[in-house]
Amino acid sequence: MVKNRKMLALLLSAALAVGSCAGVMAQETTEAQTEAVAEEEAAAEEEAVEEEEAAAEEEAAEEEETAAEEEAAAEEETAAEEETTAEEAPAEETTLAQEKATAAPAEQAAPAEAAEAAPATGSETPLVVGYSPFNSKFSPFFAETAYDQDAQKMTQEFLLNSDRTGAIIYNGIEGETINYNGTDYTYYGPADCVVTENEDGTVFYDITLRDDLVFSDGEPVTIDDVIFSMYVRCDPTYDGSATLFSQPIEGMDEYRSGMDTLFNLLIAAGEDNEDYTNWTAEEQQAFWADYNAAAEAFAQEIVDYCKAQGYNAEEDSVAACAANWGYGDLAEDATAKDFYDAMLAAYEGDVMAMTSAETAGSSLADLMTDYEAYAKGIETGNSAPNISGIQKTGDYSMRIVATQVDATLIYQLAIEISPMHYYGDPALYDYENNSFGFPKGDLSVVRAVTTTPMGMGPYKFIKYENGVINYEANETYYKGAPKTKYMNFREVQDTDKLNGVITGTIDITDPSFQKDTVDAVEQANGGELTGPVITTDTVDNLGYGYIGINTHNVSVGGEPGSDASKNLRRAFATILSVYRDVAIDSYYGERASVINYPISNTSWAAPQPTDDDYEIAFSTDVNGEPIYTADMSAEDKYAAAKEAALGFFEAAGYTVENGKLTAAPEGARLEYEVQIPADGSGDHPAFMILTLAKEAFAELGMNLIVTDLTNSSDLWTGLEAQQVDMWCAAWGATVDPDMYQVYYSDVANGGVEPGGSNYMYQIEDEDLDYMILDARTSTDQEYRKAMYKACLDTIIDWACEVPTYQRQNAIIFSTERVNMDTMTPDITTFYGWASEIENIEMN
Repeated sequence: MVKNRKMLALLLSAALAVGSCAGVMAQETTEAQTEAVAEEEAAAEEEAVEEEEAAAEEEAAEEEETAAEEEAAAEEETAAEEETTAEEAPAEETTLAQEKATAAPAEQAAPAEAAEAAPATGSETPLVVGYSPFNSKFSPFFAETAYDQDAQKMTQEFLLNSDRTGAIIYNGIEGETINYNGTDYTYYGPADCVVTENEDGTVFYDITLRDDLVFSDGEPVTIDDVIFSMYVRCDPTYDGSATLFSQPIEGMDEYRSGMDTLFNLLIAAGEDNEDYTNWTAEEQQAFWADYNAAAEAFAQEIVDYCKAQGYNAEEDSVAACAANWGYGDLAEDATAKDFYDAMLAAYEGDVMAMTSAETAGSSLADLMTDYEAYAKGIETGNSAPNISGIQKTGDYSMRIVATQVDATLIYQLAIEISPMHYYGDPALYDYENNSFGFPKGDLSVVRAVTTTPMGMGPYKFIKYENGVINYEANETYYKGAPKTKYMNFREVQDTDKLNGVITGTIDITDPSFQKDTVDAVEQANGGELTGPVITTDTVDNLGYGYIGINTHNVSVGGEPGSDASKNLRRAFATILSVYRDVAIDSYYGERASVINYPISNTSWAAPQPTDDDYEIAFSTDVNGEPIYTADMSAEDKYAAAKEAALGFFEAAGYTVENGKLTAAPEGARLEYEVQIPADGSGDHPAFMILTLAKEAFAELGMNLIVTDLTNSSDLWTGLEAQQVDMWCAAWGATVDPDMYQVYYSDVANGGVEPGGSNYMYQIEDEDLDYMILDARTSTDQEYRKAMYKACLDTIIDWACEVPTYQRQNAIIFSTERVNMDTMTPDITTFYGWASEIENIEMN
């Protein structure tokens, strides 16, 4: 699940389009570190092309000057000119940030055989992809946005790959053949992994690496590169997006203890600190000058964003903009720094949590002039010299020792294998003496090449300039050199993506899949989504829409877990759910479907209509009897839902007279509010649901206030303050359906450590907590699926969430320029078109 409110806000735009980024803005400034090698290669290629042109012209001059030969020479020269400019064309995308697999279909040869058979280079015509703006952090360790992550993945290979359902491939060296949609596909990877659960509760993950792998610069890959890659992600100062360090690996806590970053220590000490044990007075003064300037710039960026988006007028004060961002208590003469301090106070002084959640584009680190100087670790106590659970067992093998079974750990081990000789310092690697390629607590050598990735993936990064990333095929790729030699990722606005494919400047892209997009594609193809101009491929989005209900705010007698409180929420859920079909069909048409459980249909744990215990959400009355029959019309269903809701209200303690609510029980009300971020214009998939439900509730004597927010930030501020009764939003999901983040309440311990987003629903159920934790402690997928079904039933029983829709994402291809016969077959949410990019050819 998405973990912070601004990332959640990204999922709330009315379009809800794949690839669009409503709240994340790409940086305008880019870094240009260590590009000498890439530029030298590019220059060599350009020189070679120029020599070819000169030779062609000389040869043409020597030929007889017939009209036919002159025409041929002209055509040849034109083709040569097109080749010299082709390198600047757009390139390929990896649309899904979750995408981790690169596999070969069953009919392909195994990687070693394919590598021998592949030509040294493929087609000279580049593959061009329209892409959303980049942030230029193309590092396997520090990429933040989905677009930067996709960009660096073209140069990397994961230790463990996955299949079309997102399941891990444990036997990558020999390959695993798995049936999907009636076809057998064989998946390969760089390694094998054997998992052994021991009687003492520990778990061994024995990993064996292929012994013939090389990085794109020709250097061999060994298990030391894997160990290095893990230690970077587990360093006490690591601040990237990976969370391997949070897994129950033996010795992890001991290794990460006794050290903190200079940044955190300076923040904790405060600006008036006089203890200079770990730094000098001059260093402290320089830090606070840098930090305060960045803090002011951070808040000012939000102010500028509010004005640029039309939320505020140009002449509005900082306080007015802050109010639109959810901080309405600032004095009228407040400064940007005052705004920053107010946000920081709301996060109880947690700088990183606040700045990652509240950003309008830049991180605080981006705005500091010398952040890296403060990102280094300072010893504050005892610390283990190594992670005892990361064990080298050979030149191409290792063992991970987990202290307990955790079903999520295997996904965390699927890291990119990054070259130590490029990202680290081989002179600092000595496994036996606890040195792992960089000084512990100092990742500056890793950060130095953040903008220029290198690895063992299918493509080599050449350069990034003017909004275009240039790639060249990696001839040493273990599955065979890509058939298409050149590839680019090009930044393009979402509104221009479709037209780029139609006009011929883009080969592949991911436009917002709205009705006007569908109409335009069909018009270009003569009435079809797939035709002679454009090929359209749709997959279910890794996430789902819902209507949330706060169990404390919508309760009876201050007891959110009582039967009366649950019946109150079921009354609302019953009417809200009956209008889902008409609303979702009106907004999305065939591009979305109604779901009945709070989980994405993309998950292997999602209940299916063919399951024996599958039920339509909120389709039974207070007595457990079905509300609807198969022969009911839509109007009959609406009437039946209102009657059933009245029964729930009465069971909740409401007074009902002549079919209307006349009085509420203690702690409940005759008026509740639902907030929906629909830009103030009703542009949201669930807006029709609320409109129709409001009318139905009015007939029953309940006033449902529908508040259409122009700024989604207001919703998250209200949710964090636990002041919102009901709301509309969408969850993003992960490959693993772990529910800890959202629903775990830690009620047995007094709610000390609930899941990070539990505050939204405030569900408190000890049995649900137990099932969530129990599902984590098994690797048996069938058992976990049964356990998660029980969790989903419990969530529905609490009536804190009404699942609404599962939408689709679309990727469009130029049928005219891309050889669709070579495109990755059976694209899924977890297995994108680029998963077999080495096979793609141009027409």
